[in-house]
Amino acid sequence: MLAAPVFFDLILSDLDDTPRPGTEVRAGALAVSPGGSATLAVATSRLGLRTALVTTIGDDLHGRWCWEFLANEGGIDLEASRKVPGWQTPVTVSVATNGDRSMITRGDASPVPLDELVDGFVEGGMSARAALVDLSGGSSGTAWWPRVAATGTRIFADAGWDSTGRWDPADLDPLTSCYAFTPNDVEAMAYTRTTSPAAAARALTELVPLIVVTCGARGAHAIDAASSAEVAIPAVPADVCDATGAGDVFRAALLLGTLRDWPLEQRLAFAVLCAALAVERLGGARAAPAWRDVAGWWARTRASGDRELIGRYEFLTDVLCDASARRPPDATLDVSNAPAT
Repeated sequence: MLAAPVFFDLILSDLDDTPRPGTEVRAGALAVSPGGSATLAVATSRLGLRTALVTTIGDDLHGRWCWEFLANEGGIDLEASRKVPGWQTPVTVSVATNGDRSMITRGDASPVPLDELVDGFVEGGMSARAALVDLSGGSSGTAWWPRVAATGTRIFADAGWDSTGRWDPADLDPLTSCYAFTPNDVEAMAYTRTTSPAAAARALTELVPLIVVTCGARGAHAIDAASSAEVAIPAVPADVCDATGAGDVFRAALLLGTLRDWPLEQRLAFAVLCAALAVERLGGARAAPAWRDVAGWWARTRASGDRELIGRYEFLTDVLCDASARRPPDATLDVSNAPAT
């Protein structure tokens, strides 16, 4: 289950100039996509995890479009979600430029408390293998984490950007309920007052068993405190089109590898690869890769003769065989308090 807001994303790329006051610029490409928790839902479902989305969506033009997109995706259960008349679905405009994206968001808080939705779903008898959550939800948004963790759920937390600039280490207190923490390098270094992703990861191992610091075009750094394994994986070369939602795709792939009990190096490499595949297409959730995309990349990479990439991703041969043979898994409860895209 993913319990968090869904956003209507409008994504523009290939701008002919930098927007400035009093001017008009042209975009060469446009996409619309459901965002927020919908990106995680699409990314997990395309990798074979059945996902129940528990959220509120406005019963307006944008909300109805998002609902239809998710209903048609396959593998996403919307039974516990609600359409809310009179409430506007939050909207994000994402502008993809220079290998990154800038966003403008308009949206009011959900009229239905997240605790109410999550408690109702769990009390309905669903079990939980993993939860994807976000610290930016604030104290009220994290209140249900311990209750879900107590049932045996492994909680994967993301940081979210601190717009106040305080980066107060006390904000990390909810991590006591978590299995993993996946901040980006800027967030990790800001919280720990360190100067490198590796140093930040080592400082954060005191809080959770698994630390994964994402570093954008430089890959990712991870430490599994239980096994003392420390791994750094470089980024996969990609022709970047749109970075919207790449972090959510990374988290979805990391979750899959963890649930399948892959070694840390393989989990991290797979997450880095899926994020690279996502940024090559426009559209956030729409760009989340499926297994056929992974298989296509692996075939092209083997044909290229790139020994370094082939050696790093040799495990995909067995993984892809397993994915093609695996029957759809039982329902998975993936709970997320993710913020807007």
